[in-house]
Amino acid sequence: MSDGSDTPYDSLSAARQDGFTTCPHCAPGPRSPLRTTSDPSSARTPPQHPLIVGTNQFTYVLPLRSSTSLAGTELTPYLLWMAARAETIVVDGSPAAVFAEHAAKWGHAVRHVPPADDLRTPMGKVGGVLTGIRLATHERIVIADDDVRYDTKPLNAVVNALVTADVVRPQNYFAELPWHAHWDTGRTLLNRCMGGDWPGTMGVRRSVMARTGGYNGHVMFENLELVRTVVAAGGCERVLLDAFVARQPSTTSHFWSQRIRQAYDEFARPHRLILQLALLPLLILLGWKWGAAAIAAFVALVMIVAEGGRRRANGTEVFPHWATLCAPLWVAERAICAWLALGSRIVFGGVRYRGVVLREAATPMRKLRRRFTQNRSARHKTSDTRGSALGYGNLL
Repeated sequence: MSDGSDTPYDSLSAARQDGFTTCPHCAPGPRSPLRTTSDPSSARTPPQHPLIVGTNQFTYVLPLRSSTSLAGTELTPYLLWMAARAETIVVDGSPAAVFAEHAAKWGHAVRHVPPADDLRTPMGKVGGVLTGIRLATHERIVIADDDVRYDTKPLNAVVNALVTADVVRPQNYFAELPWHAHWDTGRTLLNRCMGGDWPGTMGVRRSVMARTGGYNGHVMFENLELVRTVVAAGGCERVLLDAFVARQPSTTSHFWSQRIRQAYDEFARPHRLILQLALLPLLILLGWKWGAAAIAAFVALVMIVAEGGRRRANGTEVFPHWATLCAPLWVAERAICAWLALGSRIVFGGVRYRGVVLREAATPMRKLRRRFTQNRSARHKTSDTRGSALGYGNLL
């Protein structure tokens, strides 16, 4: 067991009723469609059950699928570091030969398993996450992609937040900054001004997932689907704008492959999609009617908003100032890709992902709430407490 000492990666709850806690950051009574807490200035007294690094009081779940072995990469020492601090489960959907290499390298330190057959989903990551949650022996679970690299401070912040919240969303930043990481950081800064960015890692309580039976694995925006499912079932989300988790940048080819898919995510948030579809005609109109000066004013406005996101909640600690300059590039990209995503919806019926076409970006909150209410009423009438609140089955 680790003593919590520093390593290259360094720089747990009260009893709950029916699987949920009353979050001090979420007022009692009926919840709004997506109630969150994201302003650090509104935070109250820290939890009375803080995590002590090395006590193994939480589970770390890493869903993975790779065509090439990652055993010889920097992921291996990271997993060993994490395994000394948490129950670590790697759910590996890689081809057999790659799976075997991973098992040989990591099997002595982590629980290395394939996705459960009954939990496989078109959005493969969801099946991996649900498999890990099923196997987890702790209430508090941290889910992270294979490119995420926690250190002690944000890890403590996420797991401690799960004392009072049911799902927790920290913030990613790129540990290294090739050109496309600067570009993508522009998006992050803008999102930090609009409720927080969506990272490659989340914290969730196992009891919540037991109650819902999981979440929909037939959608593209799987992190939003997870949060919406938890909130629809009565849970509380907390956004940690000042918990910064490092992420390894993707390859340039992978970056380009994600442009339309990420734009397609906004079908889950129609108001944002409409705004982004309006960007291109707006920019054309500005240039045609008022010329370069109008375009320059628009670019300046975008950079001002992005800089606000960079400065919010100590973001200057991890986000370089020149990333603000990249925000207009991302806006220009999204102005084009939003229309390409709409075209994909019309032509293909959805967006292509790993050989399949996914139509839904995420389930609307009203649909999840209606499903939750109907299933709860049905179980109450029959006095049957088995099954899930949202009808996804029995995860655990």
